[in-house]
Amino acid sequence: MRRRMGITTLDPSLSYQITKVPQQHNGVVIEEIDGLIRVYKDGHVERPHIVPCVTSALAPEFNITSRDIVIDKYTNIWARFYVPKCQSKLPLLVYFHGGGFCVGSATWSCYHNFLARLSAIARCIIMSVNYRLAPEHPLPAAYDDGFKALVWLKQQAINGPSEGFLKQCNFSTIFLAGDSAGANIAHNVSILDSSALRPLGLKGAILIQPFFGGEERTHSEKYMAQPPRSALSLASSDTYWRLALPPGSSRDHPWCNPMAKGLSNLGELGVLPRTMVCVSELDILKDRNLEFCGGLACVGKRVEHVVYKGVGHAFQILNKSQISQTRTHEMISHIKAFISR
Repeated sequence: MRRRMGITTLDPSLSYQITKVPQQHNGVVIEEIDGLIRVYKDGHVERPHIVPCVTSALAPEFNITSRDIVIDKYTNIWARFYVPKCQSKLPLLVYFHGGGFCVGSATWSCYHNFLARLSAIARCIIMSVNYRLAPEHPLPAAYDDGFKALVWLKQQAINGPSEGFLKQCNFSTIFLAGDSAGANIAHNVSILDSSALRPLGLKGAILIQPFFGGEERTHSEKYMAQPPRSALSLASSDTYWRLALPPGSSRDHPWCNPMAKGLSNLGELGVLPRTMVCVSELDILKDRNLEFCGGLACVGKRVEHVVYKGVGHAFQILNKSQISQTRTHEMISHIKAFISR
């Protein structure tokens, strides 16, 4: 007799505990990104509450059901689901938020609004995974959590959905997606052994401004001018990598630089059938993102990319300017077309 895996609904207060405003700590600061994270020599970590955290509630006009579900109570991994209100089967987008592996949450209002809109327009179910953060949980913790989320989905597919809204999910049409560090997670989860996930059907990856790095600087990393409050500067990028990578690792670690060992290594990766990369013209990661696309194409992988003109890193969630709103609409349309093929 098959054992049905139950679903645990997240305690509404948990979202707020995750990004609780820290009390002042006295000690020596060894790493800091102003306004985002402060790491002390004794291991204490502070993350200022700079982005509002919200519950899963949505305005009725979205016509979306949203719920928080615990994936693994032992490691406190959970996900926020967005499900269009309809009767038909829908593709599933497994999404990982950005934040340099060190900050961010599925409860952040900017992600909540963006993913609700994406779910409504693209007509897809979205599973926004709240994974463990570095430096308390350095890589590969985030990759492990991403894979664990897929194993949880596998059990839902095998045993039958435990919740009504999951019955709309087409488990044979699943895409991995994310922005910045979340796109890095989506990529690195996609190259893991997918045979262990059958009967899930992993169809492709959608990488939005994927957070890659390397010891040798690209032209855009060296010369792309960034405003003072840019979502990603070269200095903050380096700090994130120092906090996220295993001790003693350089930025040419394959988790950071998939091109470090050349095209032959890239060709051996079990990349998903199709990959879409969203690149921002004014992002310091632009050249590295384009090199990644070129590398995939050179080894025979199916890859396509779009360059969004006049916008920088994370424009789709952090910038409310008219041009950012226009480009966000374009991005959502491109994602919809990609998953509809």
